[in-house]
Amino acid sequence: MDLFILGLLILLNGLFSLSEIALVSARKARLEHLAEKGNKRAQTALELSNHPEFFLSAVQIGITLISILTGVYSGEKFSANLLPYLMRWGIKPDVAETLSTILIVIFVTFLSIIFGELIPKRIGLIRAEKLAMATAGPMKMFAQLTYPIVWLLNESSSLFFKLFKIRKSANDAITEEEIKTLITEGTEAGTIEEEEQEIIERVFHLSDRTITSLMTHRSDIIWFDENETEEQIKEKIIEAPHSAYPICQGSIDTIKGVVSIKDLYVNPDNLKLGTTMQPALFIPENISAYQVLERFKTSKVHSAFIVDEYGSILGMLTLNDILEAIVGEIPQEEGPDYEITERENGSFLIDAQIPFYDFLSKFEKTEWMNEGEQD
Repeated sequence: MDLFILGLLILLNGLFSLSEIALVSARKARLEHLAEKGNKRAQTALELSNHPEFFLSAVQIGITLISILTGVYSGEKFSANLLPYLMRWGIKPDVAETLSTILIVIFVTFLSIIFGELIPKRIGLIRAEKLAMATAGPMKMFAQLTYPIVWLLNESSSLFFKLFKIRKSANDAITEEEIKTLITEGTEAGTIEEEEQEIIERVFHLSDRTITSLMTHRSDIIWFDENETEEQIKEKIIEAPHSAYPICQGSIDTIKGVVSIKDLYVNPDNLKLGTTMQPALFIPENISAYQVLERFKTSKVHSAFIVDEYGSILGMLTLNDILEAIVGEIPQEEGPDYEITERENGSFLIDAQIPFYDFLSKFEKTEWMNEGEQD
């Protein structure tokens, strides 16, 4: 019976230790997510997490009371039981009494540390959110029962902080570096793929990059002169296929507008720059890539021209350039991965994923296009 009571006290101590470490280690975002879904236990755990001074004081009261009870009970019961055995070995009564107390203290302390602290805390770390929700209810009830003592302890500790002018840090927000550290830990643990880690890190790095480092330099821009013929336009498209081209008047510094490749070939009769041109979007060189994305969203234009303070064209930036900065370089295809098979009757079996530009280059004509809109 004595061993049963001792074991019960140690297990109760372990329950408080487990609850403490589980709630402190639980991911607040996870608890908030579950609480929003109506999980009552998550709501209770979140309530305790938002008032740690209330919860931790209650836990400390519980652990202290159990430690006192364990010490008093084991010292009285087990020391008296061990004393006769020591005296049988010829040890003097006064020495045997002291020795029995020391041995019992060592034994009980060992059990308390292993089963009342270390093992429960390791379990609490492994299953933090689940155990935090499981123990939140009993811990809240205990805290309410001991509220007068909890209040006294909190006020006493608050007075200490005021006397020594110790203030809570004003910056408790999660930083970018902390998120990166969590992502790295997740990758090392195997819960996050390396590709996912790289993409997330590039998203953060994107805000530190200038748009001039993302753009296509003016000397590399493929553009159409407004007076070019259809054949010249086709030749440029086949040699350098892009989703959009600037239309200029003599030079890249006199941009008249932008033309989309889809708009050019929506109908073979409309292969005219003037009828398909759209207004160009100009942005200053000192804005961020995320601001450019906002401009793309509001203007519904996916390409822009970067200008300096004097209005000179520095380069061209497209949505694809920003995408490559996040997911990595997207190499151009050096050869077709699709199949075009000529049948015996003279018709062709064509892979539906063939790029439009490669299709045009393969057959060197535009008669294939039907009237009406083409995707």
